[in-house]
Amino acid sequence: MIASLDVATVYRACNPSQTLDITRRQDRRYYVDLSKTRGGDLLGELDATIRVFCPQEPTCQLLAGHIGCGKSTELRRLQAILQHHNFAVVYFESSQDLDMADLDVGDVLLAIARQVYDRFGKTITIEPGGQLFSLVKTANSLVSTEIPPLEDPRDGDRFRVEIQKLSQRTHGRPDLRSQLRQYLEPRIQTFLDAFNQELINPVVQQLRQQGKIGLVILVDNLDRLESSQKPWGRPQPEYLFVDRGDRLCKLNCHVVYTIPSSLLFSRDLSRLNISLGVDPKVLPMVSIKHRQGSPSKPGLSRLRQLILARAFPDASPQQRQQWCDRLFDHSQTLNRLCYASGGHPRNLLRLFHRQIEKDRQFPLSQQSLQSTLRERRDQLLRSITQEEKELLKFVIKHKKISGDADYQSLIRSLLVFEYRDDKGSWFDVNPLLKSSTFK
Repeated sequence: MIASLDVATVYRACNPSQTLDITRRQDRRYYVDLSKTRGGDLLGELDATIRVFCPQEPTCQLLAGHIGCGKSTELRRLQAILQHHNFAVVYFESSQDLDMADLDVGDVLLAIARQVYDRFGKTITIEPGGQLFSLVKTANSLVSTEIPPLEDPRDGDRFRVEIQKLSQRTHGRPDLRSQLRQYLEPRIQTFLDAFNQELINPVVQQLRQQGKIGLVILVDNLDRLESSQKPWGRPQPEYLFVDRGDRLCKLNCHVVYTIPSSLLFSRDLSRLNISLGVDPKVLPMVSIKHRQGSPSKPGLSRLRQLILARAFPDASPQQRQQWCDRLFDHSQTLNRLCYASGGHPRNLLRLFHRQIEKDRQFPLSQQSLQSTLRERRDQLLRSITQEEKELLKFVIKHKKISGDADYQSLIRSLLVFEYRDDKGSWFDVNPLLKSSTFK
């Protein structure tokens, strides 16, 4: 039976700003496993560290990669796998709670504490006479400001009120966050010890009594941390993860942080490894071409499925291929779309989304794709400096980049993508820019 194809439904399904939540059945229908075309099973490595190697011991892992390469989707998939294997998982997007332009280690730890307590607070009591309650309550008194009063908790949960007030008072208020940090920074080890002893440890103990193996915290979107400098000149990513990373890795449970890819090109990378005790794991692009330039059929096949799954989520991979001509005027139109994306999943969805806007009916035409690619190419070209053109020529020739400055101007702007193969990491220019201008 041929599936129905509604242009508005497909348009909404391929929204590039929406992350798939693999823990939900509705989203799982759209998921396509890209791991075998990325040069390694990164998700399997994250899972094995927690579930196989150290299930009863705290671990800390770092995940890096281009913004939009699929880290959030993979973290959600990791959540589903771990929950299936009897772990309790707390996943949250840090950018919803924190200011990515102004962040400190205390802010991150407080956000994690709120998330854990929101999840398990109904069964865990934070005593008013304890250290954790005292620290949060005192912090509240120091950053006092006018906010709508919170209702007194009917269950006597005074800690929940205190930590919610602290979050509300400091959100969007750099001046109050500064006051909070002045109080919390000299006491950060005390806070961390109290966090572990009075919240994390009781939660883990209760989970094990319920037959769970342990607690996993997935802190997403810290890779969006801006590279602006602290008042003393230290870039935020280096300050948070290199200078203060030893605090972030001391939670008495499993934790995974996403980190800015700029740290992979920083001179402080070795210090980062020492500070957190782990090497960052990198999620590269889908390899649509090999290092020497020949097409990669597995990569192309997976990207085709990524698009076809948004149109035919309930069909088998074989059926989707058979119905390709209902979505595109020619199979080669879809191939060209995939190659033009550079193997960047969100970029692929963005181009597909825009092509639907242009045609507004199926099958999508080669003409609308050409228009879409030209439009996106012109957007990229307008932002490129002459110096960057020379850097792009170097990347095309040598398949590598060097230095944090190069990273900031090339990778963060999606002018260059990173890939992995048996020989290691290599780079190439966004396919939309590969023209005579850079040869």
